[in-house]
Amino acid sequence: MRSDAWHEGLATGFLVAGVDEAGRGPLAGPVVVAAVILDPGRPIAGLDDSKKLSEKKREALYSQVIERALAHCVVVVEADEIDRLNIFQATMAGMSHAVAGLSPAAHEALVDGNQLPRDLPCAGRAIVGGDALEPAISAASILAKVSRDRLMVALDAAHPGYGFAVHKGYPTPAHLDALQRLGPCRQHRRSFAPVTRALEQMALF
Repeated sequence: MRSDAWHEGLATGFLVAGVDEAGRGPLAGPVVVAAVILDPGRPIAGLDDSKKLSEKKREALYSQVIERALAHCVVVVEADEIDRLNIFQATMAGMSHAVAGLSPAAHEALVDGNQLPRDLPCAGRAIVGGDALEPAISAASILAKVSRDRLMVALDAAHPGYGFAVHKGYPTPAHLDALQRLGPCRQHRRSFAPVTRALEQMALF
């Protein structure tokens, strides 16, 4: 059941943004964060947690969100920044930047999960499972997931052999095997344990 936050905003002109990320768990590639303010006059049917949708459905909804939303912003936090900050802080920073990049600006940000960035440019609420509860978070989930998947397909062409287009950087057996055989590329997150171990093994030879 979806909450009433979005509907309440429609009646008052109070703009509510949904915020979500894709790519916290992978060993390679960026984490991508999206923020979306939906347009009540241009509803989008079928919004849901991106993980519950087929690739075809995500792509179709992605196009509708881009076309119909009042505002959207997608922020890419690269692997070296993840290593510098750590994945949690990198994600929080990406969320703050995504909300700050919205025009018109949001009055409140609904963030998927149980943590809020400290430097959000507006009021915020963390909602566990929000990508299945709040339409705007669902829309942000879709933008983040599709944007990241497209980036990983491009990285597969730039760094062949790792299978990025298939596993999107997640630690699948095939990815871990490629990491052992080929060693890390510049898109791998050095601060993640399997990549650290692969670097250590390379240093032995």
